[in-house]
Amino acid sequence: MPLVRIDAHGTVAGRLDALGRAVHDALVETLGIPSDDRFQVLTGHDGVRGALRYDDYLGVHRDEGIVFVAITLRSGRATGQKQALYRRIAELAEAYAGTAPRNVFVTLTENTSADWSLGHGLAQYVGSGSC
Repeated sequence: MPLVRIDAHGTVAGRLDALGRAVHDALVETLGIPSDDRFQVLTGHDGVRGALRYDDYLGVHRDEGIVFVAITLRSGRATGQKQALYRRIAELAEAYAGTAPRNVFVTLTENTSADWSLGHGLAQYVGSGSC
């Protein structure tokens, strides 16, 4: 049960939805997340009500096409799976939204089953083996 937050410059019609699809499809393909397990917060920043800051850290030149993808999910994925996820998100962000792979910045935050409540004030994953 990942929770995805995507922040991007601009609010061009369809771009945020395309980025959301790209991340979701990559999670399904690389980590085996169920296809109906989609929880996303998609935010466009126009420079007035919200802004994104970035530099060319580690020699990666970024520009106004920058996309920040923050994924919170339960721990347990191997490093290779995470690397495959990052690669696939970048590929699909380019294919679906025209976003250059160099502008796709992804972070993963892992936690445990007890850190989730999916409604009704319950910790549904406690004692469960779900994604």
